[in-house]
Amino acid sequence: QLQLVESGGGLVQPGGSLRLSCAVSGITSNYYAIGWFRQAPGKERDGISCISSGRVSTRYADSVKGRFTISRDSAKRTVYLQMNSLNPEDTGVYYCAARTGSSCYLSRSEYGYWGQGTQVTVSS
Repeated sequence: QLQLVESGGGLVQPGGSLRLSCAVSGITSNYYAIGWFRQAPGKERDGISCISSGRVSTRYADSVKGRFTISRDSAKRTVYLQMNSLNPEDTGVYYCAARTGSSCYLSRSEYGYWGQGTQVTVSS
């Protein structure tokens, strides 16, 4: 069964950077898309970025566009989320999720596999 493990979260000052990783296991092909979601305290889990399989297309929520970059290393079966210019509004639990297929979406209903999440706190 496909499993996901996030890492890389932590406490960072405003304006700082973090890189999150999502390690994928339990699948022998690279025919899956990955999404990153963020859940701020008291709020719903929102899609912030995703990356497809195959030709590798990406999507970003407006709130992170220009600051976050998603990438994947198929050989390592790992997807990264580079987060720059972080601000307190970026605080939350970050989850990666997977769906079999080539296309990626920012809607959580499209994903059937989820990691346990990693906490990101942006504070001075």
